[in-house]
This record gives sequence, structure tokens and C-alpha cells, in this order.
Amino acid sequence: MHMASIVSKTTVKNGRVVLLGATGRLGNMLRSFWTKRGDLILHSSKQRLGFECFDLLQGTDALARISEGARMVICLPGVTPAAARATGASLTQNTDLALAALEGAAAAGAGRVLLASSAAVYGAGGEAHRETCPCFPISDYGQAKYVMEGKAAAAAKQLDQPLTIARIGNVAGADAILGNWYQGISIDKLADGRTPRRSYVGPATLANLIYQLSLRVDLPDILNIAAPGTVEMGALLDAASLPWTPRAAGPDVIAKVELSTERLETYISFAPESKTVAGMVREWQRLKAVQ
Repeated sequence: MHMASIVSKTTVKNGRVVLLGATGRLGNMLRSFWTKRGDLILHSSKQRLGFECFDLLQGTDALARISEGARMVICLPGVTPAAARATGASLTQNTDLALAALEGAAAAGAGRVLLASSAAVYGAGGEAHRETCPCFPISDYGQAKYVMEGKAAAAAKQLDQPLTIARIGNVAGADAILGNWYQGISIDKLADGRTPRRSYVGPATLANLIYQLSLRVDLPDILNIAAPGTVEMGALLDAASLPWTPRAAGPDVIAKVELSTERLETYISFAPESKTVAGMVREWQRLKAVQ
């Protein structure tokens, strides 16, 4: 799939990209579909051949060493609700990891830090969420990510470190529906007969668009990351030929959560198939084939 960046005189093509958290779900996607082979410096918190291995929370010297001359440092590590339940880790670690990434990048004189946040910071549904919209996170995870964003923005300003906070929507294969499908899975069915709609992006498109963003020097402070429009959850499993059972939606089910991609599309142009359910499922299938 080809995804072209809109032409701009403000581009940078020197230096490599440091990928923190390269062994996680999103990290695997970026590694699998990154446009330029050999362009990534891969990080792991555990020993792994071919990776720069260190604990980001045990000081910033190692990160500063590998980030020297990097055009971008992508910070993916974080504590998800599932990880918090399984390991007892605190969601406040999201802030600790973000600050460590900023400090290490700044010490190295690296380019921009791209900090992975979440659509969960916006809260309930309604109109498409723009980056300038007020945030009212509902979940503990959304609240933790929103606190992370604020403290990271303040630290970046103090360090004079360029920062873009990437509010990432659902990613096909790293989501609760396609990525965690199991026999007998049920999906809420709304009164209009539809299933909930969410902003999604396929794994290859995610990698391609972040690669394109890494070539830019004119990125904003906050950027939504998703394909334009929304995807119906039931349609996603149908396209993947994965069976599911409908269940009556409760009063708290949010029918639609959409991220505005207007700002993103001033930097990136999306291939038509990358915006379709079928296209996203094909990307997920390609990912499974290479892993």
C-alpha cells in the first residue's frame, strides 16, 4: 500500500528513528511495515538480540546514547488497563515513561518525540473529536493518559524538546475486537440494529503514516492518529470471517466515537483502501502472515 506525504519544504530526512517499546503490539506493527528498512533503532526493556535493551525508568543515559542524531524518538511503552490488572503496575507509570523519553531525547539533542497517547482521553462520543476539543476522560486509563499528556507538554516546554502527542484510535489487531477475538465473542447491538462505531486504522497504514510524519519538522503539539471515518465493530469481524453474537446494548454503551482526521490529513494522504473495513482486515492478515 502506498501512502504519500503532502509535499512540503519543511521536511527532514537525516537521522534514524528510535522506537521505544518495539516489542509491544504497536511496536511489532511498526517494525513489520516500516517503509525504510534499517531506519529504526529498536528498543526493548528485556534482553533481545538486535535490540537496544534497557529499562527506560532506570535513568536516561542509555536512551540519550542511542538517540544522538535521531530525527524522531517514538515513545510507545505504557501501562494498559489489562497490564495494570495482571501485574499490579500503576497507570501513573505512563507519565514516568513519557518524561523519561523526553529527558533522554533532549539530552541527546534528538529531533521530535512522538508520544503515544489514546483516544480514551476524549471521553464520551458525539461529534468527531478534534485535537482542540476539551477532554473529559471517563476511564481511569483515559484519565492517566490525559495527566501524562499535560505533564509531558510542560516538560517538553521546559526542556525545549519538540513533542507531538499522538492520540491513537483503535488499531486493527491491537484492539479488543479483532485483536482479542475468541469463539463466542459478543458485541453490543444498538436499537438501530447497528454495532458501535469507532475510529480505526490498519497496522500497515499506521506504520506508513508514522514514517511519513517522522520526515516532517512542522508537526503540531497534538495529532489524532486514525483513518478517516469510523468502522462498525460487527462489520470488522464479518470482514475477517470471524463469528460473533449480538447482545442488547446497555444504556452506557457509546454508539460512536470518532476522531477528526482533518489535521492529520494536512500532512498525510490516505490510500482509498486504507479507509475501508476490508482494507484494514487485509492489513491485519498481512501482519499475521509476517509474524
